[in-house]
Amino acid sequence: MKSSLVSTLETLAAWRHDVDRRVGALARFLADHELADAAQAERLASLRERLASERIVLAFVAEFSRGKSELINAIFFAATGRRVMPATPGRTTMCPVELFHDPALPPRLALLPIETRLAGQSLGELRRRDEAWQLLPLDPQDPEALAATLAAVTRTRRVPVGEARSLGFWHDERPEDNPPVLADGQVEVPAWRHALINFPHELLSRGLVVVDTPGLNAIGAEPELTLSLLPSAHACVFVLAADTGVTRSDLAIWREHLGGEALERFVVLNKIDTLADPLAEPAVVAAQIDHQRDASAAALGITRSRVFPLSAREALAARVAGDDAALQASRLPLLEAALTAELIPRQHEVLAQAAAGSAQQMRSAAARRLADRRRQLAEQLLELRGLRGKSAAKVRLMLERVEAESAEFDGCVKRLAALRLVQSRQLAAVQERLGSDALRTEVAAMLSAVGGRPFTGGAREAFATLFKRLRAALSDASVLSDEMRRMLDSSFVQLNAEHGFAFALQPPPPLNVHVDELDALEQTYGRHLGLAQAWRLALPGASEQLRRVLLAALRTVFERAVHDLEGWSRSQSAQVDEQLRERRRAFRRRREALERIQAAAGELEGRIAEVEQQDQHLLALQVGLDRLVDELVASAREAVHAAAPQALDAA
Repeated sequence: MKSSLVSTLETLAAWRHDVDRRVGALARFLADHELADAAQAERLASLRERLASERIVLAFVAEFSRGKSELINAIFFAATGRRVMPATPGRTTMCPVELFHDPALPPRLALLPIETRLAGQSLGELRRRDEAWQLLPLDPQDPEALAATLAAVTRTRRVPVGEARSLGFWHDERPEDNPPVLADGQVEVPAWRHALINFPHELLSRGLVVVDTPGLNAIGAEPELTLSLLPSAHACVFVLAADTGVTRSDLAIWREHLGGEALERFVVLNKIDTLADPLAEPAVVAAQIDHQRDASAAALGITRSRVFPLSAREALAARVAGDDAALQASRLPLLEAALTAELIPRQHEVLAQAAAGSAQQMRSAAARRLADRRRQLAEQLLELRGLRGKSAAKVRLMLERVEAESAEFDGCVKRLAALRLVQSRQLAAVQERLGSDALRTEVAAMLSAVGGRPFTGGAREAFATLFKRLRAALSDASVLSDEMRRMLDSSFVQLNAEHGFAFALQPPPPLNVHVDELDALEQTYGRHLGLAQAWRLALPGASEQLRRVLLAALRTVFERAVHDLEGWSRSQSAQVDEQLRERRRAFRRRREALERIQAAAGELEGRIAEVEQQDQHLLALQVGLDRLVDELVASAREAVHAAAPQALDAA
């Protein structure tokens, strides 16, 4: 019994496969007929890699014992016929868990010991080091063994209070959030810092990543979760308990970590089955559920339509039993319909625009090459037809003309080499302005200004100054790229007019999208410089982790900007190289044709017919190119699902 979300994810995967197949066909066509340069071939390869590897990240966030793991079981793993994620009483997921599928790795559970938090290394650094993790094999064919192995994520350790404080689970300033002290004077903390589950589930194999993040302490103790993993999720499902509504700790998670408008948020009011009362009329129970729904929406400051009362336990049981009526009564399908209607179309739209845009640009570039080849063939035909009835002396004059034009072309090549040198210097200036060394200098300057007091008003001012300077760096890079554009535009216009080239300058990539990324990072990280987060990030090693995560995030933004500009610069150089090669081939063909005619006058008509046939072949290539691109664009823009618009209203 598949949910609408499961079915739509399968349809999206099939759509991505079809678009990828068509992009591959276009890439082969362009390569076979020498209609794409190296930069364009790289762009199509990058698009195919994105179509194959793009992931949809769905984060589930809740305090302990809200039924979040049971909800994940009900939505994604009911087909196994049992619980996969630990969700029984007393067996709560204690550490953040990521579920995904990487076919390059065997099915396994990777557990990162909690002690690694003391070393100050980020999760991003440790992900690349298998030796830092405890690796347990998983058997997808044995549900019982699978569940038993995954139960490891519930393990805890007993440690002294001092060690719990160092690990981030004991806070003298917030005693109400501390774990209880046991009889031996120790406290219980999670055994693991993070867990990665590589599992060949049909949805995970199609690009879905499920992030299971339990508890306020688990979120707040790991800066990378709040500053990187959660903000990068496409949507977040925040799980509450229907019998308690929004508790103080629930509200703390919402305000400190999920309050940003950029994150698509769905709120689940789970365990509505606990409100059932055999002594009350069904209408009274329904009214109580509605009251909890309204109260939760008001407490979180969201609309009622974003809160979904349901019973994950009853939904899982209904799916395992194949009872559709019980599944509808659990109300889970309403949440799945909302996720389907809002999460999938956004992902589809982004990929569709990328595929259609790349295809149209490839068509334009290839069409210019074909037009240039046809223009050169037309010049040859004009020359050859002009030789009909002419003497050998006329042929010699034509050969001399070809040699003169070839010599003039050689002079043009020198101008183009000088142009490329200037272009490379301008690009180097952009790379220097946005490079890793410049970023490290800026972040170091901010930390120096903070002076070891990271949570004062001065720290927030230094933080704001950092992002102001980074935006200025992007602005400087934009000015430099515009200078490069003007230089190339002026040179291309002159070369086209003087030498008959068909250089067409593409506009440089806009950098405002990266400014938007900086704005989002400033908002996300800025929330952690206020008093509400000071007690967490004042822990030993937390500031260093913040520095590393911040630097990595900024480097990603700037590297994307540099990559975009480098790709644009390469594509402009590539069209110059391509047209130079075409021009050399044209000179060679003209020279060879005239020499053959000079040797045997009877070859003239045959050569004319050969050139006419080549022109017809180029026309056929244009038709084939248009067909491939039109089919690709149509496939990219094809709807991947029929979203139920009444889903949110019905909820």
